[in-house]
Amino acid sequence: MIVLGVESSCDETGMALYDTQRGLLSHALHSQVAMHEEYGGVVPELASRDHIRRALPLLEQVLAQAHVERSAIDAIAYTQGPGLAGALLVGASVACGLGLALDRPVLGVHHLEGHLLSPLLAGDPPEFPFVALLISGGHTQLMRVDGVGRYALLGETVDDAAGEAFDKSAKLLGLGYPGGPALSRLAEFGDSGAYKLPRPMLHSKDLNFSFSGLKTAVLTLVKNQTTNLCEQDKANIARAFVDAIVDVLVAKSLAALKQTGLRRLVIAGGVGANAQLRAALNDAAQRRRFRVHYPELQFCTDNGAMIALAGALRLQRNPDAATRDYGFNVRPRWPLDELPAA
Repeated sequence: MIVLGVESSCDETGMALYDTQRGLLSHALHSQVAMHEEYGGVVPELASRDHIRRALPLLEQVLAQAHVERSAIDAIAYTQGPGLAGALLVGASVACGLGLALDRPVLGVHHLEGHLLSPLLAGDPPEFPFVALLISGGHTQLMRVDGVGRYALLGETVDDAAGEAFDKSAKLLGLGYPGGPALSRLAEFGDSGAYKLPRPMLHSKDLNFSFSGLKTAVLTLVKNQTTNLCEQDKANIARAFVDAIVDVLVAKSLAALKQTGLRRLVIAGGVGANAQLRAALNDAAQRRRFRVHYPELQFCTDNGAMIALAGALRLQRNPDAATRDYGFNVRPRWPLDELPAA
């Protein structure tokens, strides 16, 4: 079965073809970072319009890469939510319109489920069950994953997500958009002992997170400087921020493994590409003797491959999950615990 995946939840347009026998056949992605950069963040209306422009050319690109015709597609999976309403509507309309034209069933996929399952695209995929640390732009959650559609929330952020804290702190340092990757790169040149920032909820005895206070601590640190920040000062603050957030993420992940008794940890989402976090987790895995799995770097951010994979895995377990009802709706807010079992 060949499944087309369509992703358009925010500022990346993704298309991919996944074969349940041969694996990922092709994928293509267009990022809108350059377009949104001058505004300092994503402009929803511009994002939606750009998805319209990119969707069909990317479809032709993945078909050409895979050397298959449109008629070879057996089902179409698209991101139904969560995300920006207008952006989601573009992907849903493209998927359902194509399904109608080809007489193929369509399936709405949860964006976060795509992230959770994206490490299965790697060369050394994890086996179920595992603990997943999901750290995308607007989400920071610890989940127990027992199989496709079998997710139990262990803990989540009570305010800002880790990705939001990265972007907001980067803006305070004048790093522009997108700030997270820039802040992480700058931190590599910082002195870890120059500043000390708080580790929110590090000893809370639960698996929840809080990063709003960390962002406020960065703001206070910047405002307390008597002179303009030089590049080394910025690097030192960036290093203190990254050290703090990594300490919390690693500590909570280790606590989740201990609480569940599991020995496999999966990292998913855009912040999972962070080099400092990966280094700290790899070190902890070696010392504590557990396995840690990451998506390939190209699949950390939003992409069509993870949506095609999630759709294919659900259809393998329940072929009737996809329908030929081409009237569609999107779910900009869609808690993962409302997702039906596969």
